Amino acid sequence: MSKSRGCFGYPLSIFFIVVNEFCERFSYYGMRALLVLYFRNFLGWDDNLSTAIYHTFVALCYLTPILGALIADSWLGKFKTIVSLSIVYTIGQAVISVSSINDLTDHDHNGSPDSLPVHVALSMVGLALIALGTGGIKPCVSAFGGDQFEEGQEKQRNRFFSIFYLAINGGSLLSTIITPILRVQQCGIHSQQACYPLAFGVPAALMAVALIVFVLGSGMYKKFQPQGNIMGKVAKCIGFAIKNRFRHRSKAYPKREHWLDWAKEKYDERLISQIKMVTKVMFLYIPLPMFWGSRWTLQATTMNGKIGAIEIQPDQMQTVNAILIVIMVPIVDAVVYPLIAKCGFNFTSLKKMTVGMFLASMAFVVAAPVQVEIGKTLPVFPGGNQVQIKVLNIGNNNMTVHFPGNSVTLAQMSQTDTFMTFDIDKLTSINISSSGSPGVTTVAHDFEQGHRHTLLVWNPSQYRVVKDGPNQKPEKGENGIRFVNTLNEMVTIKMSGKVYENVTSHNASGYQFFPSGEKQYTINTTAVAPTCLTDFKSSNLDFGSAYTYVIRRASDGCLEVKEFEDIPPNTVNMALQIPQYFLLTCGEVVFSVTGLEFSYSQAPSNMKSVLQAGWLLTVAVGNIIVLIVAGAGHFPKQWAEYILFASLLLVVCVIFAIMARFYTYINPAEIEAQFDEDEKKKGIGKENPYSSLEPVSQTNM
Repeated sequence: MSKSRGCFGYPLSIFFIVVNEFCERFSYYGMRALLVLYFRNFLGWDDNLSTAIYHTFVALCYLTPILGALIADSWLGKFKTIVSLSIVYTIGQAVISVSSINDLTDHDHNGSPDSLPVHVALSMVGLALIALGTGGIKPCVSAFGGDQFEEGQEKQRNRFFSIFYLAINGGSLLSTIITPILRVQQCGIHSQQACYPLAFGVPAALMAVALIVFVLGSGMYKKFQPQGNIMGKVAKCIGFAIKNRFRHRSKAYPKREHWLDWAKEKYDERLISQIKMVTKVMFLYIPLPMFWGSRWTLQATTMNGKIGAIEIQPDQMQTVNAILIVIMVPIVDAVVYPLIAKCGFNFTSLKKMTVGMFLASMAFVVAAPVQVEIGKTLPVFPGGNQVQIKVLNIGNNNMTVHFPGNSVTLAQMSQTDTFMTFDIDKLTSINISSSGSPGVTTVAHDFEQGHRHTLLVWNPSQYRVVKDGPNQKPEKGENGIRFVNTLNEMVTIKMSGKVYENVTSHNASGYQFFPSGEKQYTINTTAVAPTCLTDFKSSNLDFGSAYTYVIRRASDGCLEVKEFEDIPPNTVNMALQIPQYFLLTCGEVVFSVTGLEFSYSQAPSNMKSVLQAGWLLTVAVGNIIVLIVAGAGHFPKQWAEYILFASLLLVVCVIFAIMARFYTYINPAEIEAQFDEDEKKKGIGKENPYSSLEPVSQTNM
């Protein structure tokens, strides 16, 4: 067996593997960051379909590792599996990039594709190839990296898994910053628009770079030969052991030490001991999905993103996690672990993972009081049998509106301070009167329960009831804006690329949503002289607010716009999330890096990829838990959900700690070497199909 070339005590070959992983993660996360926007804006799908397809794709990416692991360990070997599936992956990235070229089917050059199904079909083919590629190589790359180390290099191998995790997060961090910048560039042959081909093309190019870098290191890698359909043998062996145990269940037969020992009649001891190693670790994995099944992305959408001079959008808070990981991995690895070792504490892999789970549960405990603070600032929306009404006087006279048990008088161009809440069955009548006119008008309207309404009044006998859109804080921390037209002619408003078309006289448009900052808008109408100003600027929008802009004629005959607040902006600062992100990141660094390393070190040499895939499967199940909890349990109070997650994690942490207490660490290489020794003594080494455990290398270094 050839020794691979070394550098600082590490095999030189891992340099290629780490660079490959960095480029691949950049490619994957860069493409993933664009998907929902691409579905919505380019393919024209609604939010629900976009989100459903997105989640399906992500779940697929975590389920395909099993397939990749089986191909690697049973058939092609890790190296060939990584190369062949990377080619599939690169083609997938190229296909999705081509699918986003507008000019592909835009034969009439009007700026929108003429044949959307072509683009949809191409993007779905691209995503299927990417899911197969990224998932398939995932378990193989980390296991292949571990293979490069010699016996006795455990310390370097552990450090490698830290560097590997660093590469994953470094790639994802850079790509989530860079790809959105590329998307907002304008490009196109016949019509200029958001440059999806470039934004998808850069990840595709990086995947090609990842593949080239990996192949360049080919001559330096240690490569283990696959040993036939190992998973088939494992399944048959387990099946035989269970069947045999069932046949010999009477007390006449002596018990055996392990249930798998019942397969000894048919299968050799080496295979049985390898399966024991795998089943022991797989059993430990049972409680782990709970660690992954928890996130609080939504909390940031109800918070204020102004941290000093910086302004952070809610979805950018996700990057705080990646930034902290990039900082914490080296600190934990080079400072924290050595300090713990100096204190004489034996901090084993499973102890680290237990601490990681505990830290994650504490992160949720910290998130709960922040959520309670947010809860105090959130507006109250109507319950099931309630309606909420706000009055907005857009006329030139004072108006009085009489509700059951309450009357409000409003000066011209003013509104009630808050929404008034009524039980639908008690809202018997609403009357409008004005001091200057004798009559009283009764509002005839069928109010929809569970919703907010705005009562627009401009004369004692003229009114309109508008059902408000938002029944919660605007999503993603955006700001809702609608326009009310008090002119006698229709108006159309363009605001930051969005259009409010043909808002009729004395009526309100629907809400459209915008990120924070000042927005420019133009009002198009024939109601004013051409010399009048039609370009306006909004106030500086914060996060999570909603406004009504009333367009009216000023004293000089031109237009003026008055702003009214419907939903106040968020006030709790996003900086309060940093402690919980810090705890979660520390938990993730201790838990995740150790999990990768533990899965590798405890696996027999012919099932390294399979155990890495088992580890990734815990992430997939965790994501499914998120979807189930989000769909099933709708908590009246969000903080209660965080406390539930914290409690579940603590329970799982205790269960895991007990399971870990009874786990005995093994050295698979030593056990396999012992089998080799025994076989040599018996003189059957050559005939045994499992004895070819020596790694083979293409070139002697």
